Amino acid sequence: MKLVTAIIKPFKVDDVRDALSEIGVQGLTVEEVKGFGRQKGHTELYRGAEYIIDFVPKAKVQIAVSDAQSDAVIEAIIESTNTNKIGDGKIFVAELERVVRIRTGEQDDSAL
Repeated sequence: MKLVTAIIKPFKVDDVRDALSEIGVQGLTVEEVKGFGRQKGHTELYRGAEYIIDFVPKAKVQIAVSDAQSDAVIEAIIESTNTNKIGDGKIFVAELERVVRIRTGEQDDSAL
């Protein structure tokens, strides 16, 4: 099992959800986060004053999937978020040791 975490532009969350639904992913978690990478923030004007935004607003999407489904999930995220511009985001993939559905006690792949 894998935990796929994608840091993406906030306006792309609905596109990711739709793309994942099309390939059979039944659930995901979304958080509003802030950070920076190579962008290093940006400068904006507000009422004539220039100020620096150090942390850029992003969305963090997490999906727990079986090993067999992980490549399709990664490809769906890439296809639905790629704008070919800086700040499109990153995808991180980590091994999941164990998953337990609290309500039924199901474990691992059957709990996904």
